[in-house]
Amino acid sequence: MSERKLPQKSTRAEVDAFLSKVAAAPKPLVPGGERSRLIFAMDATASREPTWDQALHIQSQMFSAAAALGGLAVQLCHYRGFREFEASDWLFDTAALRRRMTAVHCLGGHTQIERLLQHTLAESRRKRVNALVFVGDCLEEGVDPLCQLAGELGLLGVPAFMFHEGGEAQAAAAFRQIARLSGGAYCPFDSGSAQQLSELLAAVAVFAAGGRPALEKLSRDGARAVRLLTQQISKG
Repeated sequence: MSERKLPQKSTRAEVDAFLSKVAAAPKPLVPGGERSRLIFAMDATASREPTWDQALHIQSQMFSAAAALGGLAVQLCHYRGFREFEASDWLFDTAALRRRMTAVHCLGGHTQIERLLQHTLAESRRKRVNALVFVGDCLEEGVDPLCQLAGELGLLGVPAFMFHEGGEAQAAAAFRQIARLSGGAYCPFDSGSAQQLSELLAAVAVFAAGGRPALEKLSRDGARAVRLLTQQISKG
C-alpha cells in the first residue's frame, strides 16, 4: 500500500482560530446531575486506513480527559462501505468507549456526512446534544444540503467541531461552512499533528463536559492548547 502524502501540520494561527471558535460555542446547559452528551463521529472509509490506528489512539485520549469530570455521555458513530452507518448506544465508561472504537475497521465506500448530520439532529430533538465532533478526510456529497442541516444544528445549539485530516480542498471548504453554520469550529490536522490534535480533542471534550471551570483545571496540567483556550474564554 502506498503511503499517502500529507500536508504540513496546522499553523499556530489555525489552532488559535479553532480555540477561539470553541470558546465562542454554546456553553453546556444540562440539568443538575446529568452528563453532557457528545456525538463522536468517524469517517471509516478506505482513504483513512493509512493513519487509522494512530488516529484511534489519539481520539481515545479525549475521553480520558473528560473522565475526571464524571465524564461525558458519548455516542460513537461511523460510516463506511455501502451505506453502512452505525451509531452506538450512549456510553459512559472510558474503557467501553475505547473497545467500541478499536473494533471499527476501514472499508471502502462513499462519505455519508448528510446522514450523520440528520442523525445528530434527530438525537438533539429527542434530548439535548452538547456537541458533535467529526473526524474525516474527504467529501463526496453535495454541499448545499449539508449547509442546510448545519444551520439547523446551529438553531438547536449543537456546535459541530470538524477535524479534517489531509487538507483536501473541497472537503476543507465544506467542513468550514458546516462548522460556521452550526456555531462550531474547523481544524485541519496531519500525521505530524498528533500531540496538537490530542490537546484540541481533549479541550473540546472537557469543555463539553464541564465548561470554563473544567478547562481552567485542565490547563494546570500544562497543555499549551488548553491554556490558550482557557485564556480565550476568560476574555469572552
